[in-house]
Amino acid sequence: MTFTHEVKAEHTRYEGPIFTVITDEVSMPGGGTVERDMIRHVGAVGVAALDDAGRIVLVRQYRHPLRRRMWELPAGLRDVEGEPLATTASRELAEEADLTARRWDLLLDVHTSPGFSNEVIRIFLARDLADVPPEQRHEKEHEEADMDVARIDLDEAVAMVLRGDVTNGPAIAGILAAARVRDNGFKGLRPA
Repeated sequence: MTFTHEVKAEHTRYEGPIFTVITDEVSMPGGGTVERDMIRHVGAVGVAALDDAGRIVLVRQYRHPLRRRMWELPAGLRDVEGEPLATTASRELAEEADLTARRWDLLLDVHTSPGFSNEVIRIFLARDLADVPPEQRHEKEHEEADMDVARIDLDEAVAMVLRGDVTNGPAIAGILAAARVRDNGFKGLRPA
C-alpha cells in the first residue's frame, strides 16, 4: 500500500534569489496533517576535475555560516536561466579554477540535506584539463577573491576526507566517486 503525502497548503516565509523558505501543511498516513518547513533551492553543480597526473582540483574558500574556509570542489549555483547543467559546470570550472576540460562525464547527483531542502548538486567528472588563457580569466570577487586552488593527488584527497580535513558533503561525494571510477578504469560513466 502506498500513501501520497499531499500538500494541503503552502506558506512562503522568505523568498530570495538562491532559495525560498516555505512551510507546507502535509497529510500523513495515520491521518491528520503536519507542518513541514523546507528550503526550495535553485540547485547547483560541482566538478571533480582530474588532471593527467591523477590529481583532483580542490578550492578552499570562506563559508560564512561556518566562519571558516573549507576544501570543496569547484562548484556553483544554477543561476543562469535555461543554462544546461554541463555548461554551468564548465563555466564554474573556468571561473573558480581557471581551467577548461575537453572530456566531461556525469559522476553523480547529491541531495545535500533532504530532511529540509530540495537542493540537489549534480557533480561532473572533468578530464583533459587546460588552463584558461590569462586574458580570458574571470575576475574573482567576494569569497572567490582569496580562494585557494590546489591540485591534490586523488588518493591524498581521499585521505583528507577520512581524516576530516574535507567536510563539505558534495566534495566528499565527488572525491570518493572520482576515486572509485578511476580504480574501475573510468568504465560505466554516464555522458554529461
